[in-house]
Amino acid sequence: MNVSAPVLLMADDRACTFTRYAAGALAGRLVLLRFAEVRRDLSDDYLRETAHLPAFWVREGVPLEEEVRRYTEWAAALPARPDRFCNPSEPRQTVAQRFAALAGLPHLTERQVTWVRDKAAMKDKFRELGLRTARYARVADAADVERFAALCGWPLVLKPVDSSACVDTFRLAGPSCLDRAVFGTREWMVEEYLGGTEWEVCALLHDGEVLDAWPSAMPCRPLDIVDGAMNANISVATGEGPPVDLRGMLQRIATGMGLDHGYVHMEFFVIDGEVYAGEIGARLAGCEITANHGHAYGFDVFGATLDVYLGRRPRLRYGERRCAGDLLLPLPGSGVIRSITPREELLRIPGVVDAVLKVGVGDAVAARRASHNASGYVHVTGTSIGEVEHRMREVLGAFTIDVAPTVRPREAGAAHP
Repeated sequence: MNVSAPVLLMADDRACTFTRYAAGALAGRLVLLRFAEVRRDLSDDYLRETAHLPAFWVREGVPLEEEVRRYTEWAAALPARPDRFCNPSEPRQTVAQRFAALAGLPHLTERQVTWVRDKAAMKDKFRELGLRTARYARVADAADVERFAALCGWPLVLKPVDSSACVDTFRLAGPSCLDRAVFGTREWMVEEYLGGTEWEVCALLHDGEVLDAWPSAMPCRPLDIVDGAMNANISVATGEGPPVDLRGMLQRIATGMGLDHGYVHMEFFVIDGEVYAGEIGARLAGCEITANHGHAYGFDVFGATLDVYLGRRPRLRYGERRCAGDLLLPLPGSGVIRSITPREELLRIPGVVDAVLKVGVGDAVAARRASHNASGYVHVTGTSIGEVEHRMREVLGAFTIDVAPTVRPREAGAAHP
């Protein structure tokens, strides 16, 4: 091993394509940071798959300073101590960045974490930077929401300020919907429901510069997805994207927030030609959006992402210009899988270039109201947004899954080959 090459400490709280890629690409130069409190989210299959990698477990209920001291002693025995850091996880953002700071690794500051994690503080920052946003307010109870509605009208969007994947996020049509929130358990905010077209954009940062920005179309909005609409994103490399200076918008945010390097993704709305900033995350996009960009532009997107976290400027050389999307396959309920369409059958559908099933016959599964709820996914390519969406609907027409209800289901395990 080249001892002078950078070594990456990566937060790992769920099995994902990026971590699996890094495990193969960074032989001897990847160390995992895991958290005992979310051990249940890492399947036994995934732990066996990554058993060759050194992994430090942060114990539950122990002061983080003590855990960092223990980590420092543990890392001293490694062939090479990590000198770079990456956190792909939204829920672990606060604790992971604080761990990295205490360990002397590159990290987001506490203020930066607030800007990319607290959605009300995020919108405050957007407005400070001159960006339009939906009207919003922090709320503590139903009366606060109704006072806001008196100013903005219904419908509204209610969410915890630190939510992700649309968990506990609701579109409220009127006061009768307010019983969906459990006030007092978390910090909540409310915002006006925006019309127009919702888009997503991803970018890589190196040395404070936005290297490029890749837009994604959303056939259905996330708040519709969690209520049963098609769950898909389509990377647009064909010029069909929004008429927006995406690099300029993201550069304004990166500069204003002092973001130096890494992967960022953002949702925004275009309404009558005007851009409204939605939310931004300083980490890889959810679902398989990042992989979409690799298929759409024909380049190694995960390798480029690793480069920026390792302190290197990637060479973005594109070999394709097409549309490519991820379609999450339904997981209609909790129980035991009795039957599911085989991967080989999905791969025979026109435009499908990859298919992954996360569950198999006999697996116990638990469905959730979340934007990443799925039994698997396919990547679909085409010459336009419309063609990709049409092919995705063909996949949904061909895909079947039968779940037999059980009393106490467990989360689905790692992806099946």
